Amino acid sequence: MVVPMKGRMYARVLVPLEGTDYDESILRHVAELSKIHGSELILIHIADGWSARFYGEDSDSREVREDREYLSRCADQLQKQGIPTTWRLGYGKPGPELVRAVEETGCDLVAMTTHGHRWMEDVLFGSPSSEVRHSVDVPVLMLRIDPKKR
Repeated sequence: MVVPMKGRMYARVLVPLEGTDYDESILRHVAELSKIHGSELILIHIADGWSARFYGEDSDSREVREDREYLSRCADQLQKQGIPTTWRLGYGKPGPELVRAVEETGCDLVAMTTHGHRWMEDVLFGSPSSEVRHSVDVPVLMLRIDPKKR
């Protein structure tokens, strides 16, 4: 039995970014997805430096200013392609902050990269991608990036 969907599939897509070259891959994917489905993209980065963790939105560290500028540039590039895009900056531990963003934004898909760049931290505390996929009730598209094949 096929159940018809109400509204558009993937109307709002949350796209966690790291502020690295890895982001280019997921941004290409979600740009095409948005063009097909008419999706709004919500870019997010979690600032997790000491200032962001302790001061949150009140932080005005260089890291936080650069993160805001980066998100704004990425959103502008997508908007120039006619893709509705907003952005938000989270503060603290990436996993829990991404889960909270899923709930707050009402997104119906999370599209993110995974590559295990924090191996020891991921083993001890779990990776943000693992925490997201085990904690949210929306589909999670995970694009595996192999740093060795870049």
